[in-house]
Amino acid sequence: MSEKMEVVWTVEDESGTVLLAETLAGWAMPGTVLALDGDLGAGKTRFSQAYAKGIGVPGIVNSPTFTIIKEYKGERLPLYHMDVYRLSEPEADELGLDDYFFGDGVTIVEWASLIEALLPPERLQIYIAHLGGEARRIAITGIGPRYAAWCGQLQGMGAK
Repeated sequence: MSEKMEVVWTVEDESGTVLLAETLAGWAMPGTVLALDGDLGAGKTRFSQAYAKGIGVPGIVNSPTFTIIKEYKGERLPLYHMDVYRLSEPEADELGLDDYFFGDGVTIVEWASLIEALLPPERLQIYIAHLGGEARRIAITGIGPRYAAWCGQLQGMGAK
């Protein structure tokens, strides 16, 4: 397997989550895949909204809980925002997710661990956990050289 690196980004409030999402959005390129998991209400959708804004998606980005996949046109790149919470792995497999994962945009998959076997081998895994109040612990694992390098850059910015 290729390179793998994990860093932890601890935030005191929502602004820290937004900063992380916007930073990662600045590094986005076609085929970027973010596998997003976390506690209920920890800020997965808020992260996705800030990321979308960072790649130039106008308007409101909501969780695609019941529609499964929402597509947005961004100024820099398209965004494919998925919420697979209500899908089984076989159901998700029938959706042809590879077209999104290896397409010309960025894919964010909320509840990604539910379809882990279907995810690309190289991706950025993000887990957001409550620390109490507004504080969050965001564990970021870069799998593959590009994503491991992103984690290295985050480490240089103060991530542990």
